[in-house]
Amino acid sequence: MAERIWDAFLTERDKELQELTGYGANGGFGKRPVLMVIDINYNFTGDKREPIVESVKRWRNSCGEEAWEGMVVVRKLMDAARAKGIPIIHTNMAQRADNWDIGGWKWKNWRAGEQERTRDTNRDGNEFNDEVAPHPTDIVVYKLKASGFHGTAMNSHLTLLGADSIIMTGTTTSGCVRATVLDAFSENYRVAVVEDGCFDRTQAAHAINLFDMHQKYADVVGSEEVLSYFDTIEPGLFELPSGVAAE
Repeated sequence: MAERIWDAFLTERDKELQELTGYGANGGFGKRPVLMVIDINYNFTGDKREPIVESVKRWRNSCGEEAWEGMVVVRKLMDAARAKGIPIIHTNMAQRADNWDIGGWKWKNWRAGEQERTRDTNRDGNEFNDEVAPHPTDIVVYKLKASGFHGTAMNSHLTLLGADSIIMTGTTTSGCVRATVLDAFSENYRVAVVEDGCFDRTQAAHAINLFDMHQKYADVVGSEEVLSYFDTIEPGLFELPSGVAAE
């Protein structure tokens, strides 16, 4: 069996159990997929490619260089999806300017009250990173909590599209990606998580959460496999937003 990113973090007992429990089977792709891009904004990428230990000094949620590597992959997937007319749904955070509505986020991070912008660039951290920003024909879902489903119209959009499956990318693997995967699984969507199209602040959290999702809730796949799958989708399968204001 080919080595996976999480193998270095598993004990020998963990590896033995994989062979005995039956978990980790491949669920397969669906027939009407949506590409989902979770929270790729400047808060999570920083405003330039730099080591994470430098980036987090200005952007407390930054994933550093791994974010910029991941965005290259996400951009390829977005381009391929648009070429086939596959829907792209972006999620993003949307808090009040005074941060009152962040709620429980402030309980676990002593930097949670920081202004989500930097003095040197004045870039708003909640802005989508220009590298993978939504196009007018994409769908944007704003949220307050980790999951893209919690308190949002996500299910309504997916129903309108007639989607049966989700290709998941974005950040962080252990946080908003995982939370959205679990809710998608709970709604009986087939889910594939793109290993090289997701990123996190810590290597262990990234690897172990990929492992756990692959065991129970999603197929963890490489971007090349997804691109090959997109090639099999007939163009024009979905009625997408026009991106033009109604008269």
